[in-house]
Amino acid sequence: MKYLVAGGAGFIGSEAVRQLVELGHDVHVFDSLTYAGSMLSLESVINDIKFYQVDINNNNLLIDTVGDENFDGILNFAAETHVDNSIISPTEFIHTNILGTFNLLSLADKMKCRMLQISTDEVYGSIDSGTFNEKDLLNPSSPYSGSKAAAEMLVMSYFKTYKTKTLIVRCSNNYGPFQHPEKLIPSFISKAFNDKKLPLYGNGSNIREWIYVADCVRAIILVLKEGELGNIYNVSSGEFKSNLEITLEILKIMNKSKNLIEYVEDRIGHDYRYALSTLKLRTQLKWEPQINFSTGLKITINWYTNNQKFVDGSKRFSNDL
Repeated sequence: MKYLVAGGAGFIGSEAVRQLVELGHDVHVFDSLTYAGSMLSLESVINDIKFYQVDINNNNLLIDTVGDENFDGILNFAAETHVDNSIISPTEFIHTNILGTFNLLSLADKMKCRMLQISTDEVYGSIDSGTFNEKDLLNPSSPYSGSKAAAEMLVMSYFKTYKTKTLIVRCSNNYGPFQHPEKLIPSFISKAFNDKKLPLYGNGSNIREWIYVADCVRAIILVLKEGELGNIYNVSSGEFKSNLEITLEILKIMNKSKNLIEYVEDRIGHDYRYALSTLKLRTQLKWEPQINFSTGLKITINWYTNNQKFVDGSKRFSNDL
């Protein structure tokens, strides 16, 4: 099969590229190589893929680059994702997460191929107890989650109006190798490694559901291939951790002092708890996560400890292999 992976030099996108290559597929990667994308994440498969530096916001360039290629599927990982950045400067989130999705939808509709939109559990908003299922109403809290919810509406409208072969996955918090060091787990690993303070929002009680990136991508590829068109699938692990629990576990594994924790003013509009029901994914497509949080965190800490070049800004953001 021939797949177009938009945002394939990013964290989850590059994991999808590696898994698709391992499965023997013909993989074409489009990425604009913003600060969150790195060719280092594709180093192991660079000779097995076709890479194009393309911004999906530029529809003319997108069409010209695709040329007369026809794909069996499009995976849209391309997005601005950092909530703090969306609060400070939401413009890029609106452009990439909405307009970029629209451009890829138009391409998928023209090719009559499947398109899988990668979304987030944040579109549901916060839930004090229980879990959200795919039929629950969306209640986004930040410009980031608002832009992802808007993109979902476009995807569903294309399915209903044009019969475009669309699918959506809503994923919980991913972690693992190659994640940008702005995110909580790699940020705290890097800071602890260098004995720097770990800034924890509020009292650290906010709860997230964490899934190891390889498990998440296995689900994503399964949905792309076997999911029912027009459907949405939640992807999560069922493992919940507060930000404080995450921080303490990182410090324990790295044998660092709790004194490195520094409580800081809470984020504006900070959702308290995210939680997804994955009953649909587990029953319809027979998916189960394989790596528990404790194991995955140890793997992640070991990877960052041995790959400080990925955290080092002067090397991390280089587009040269």
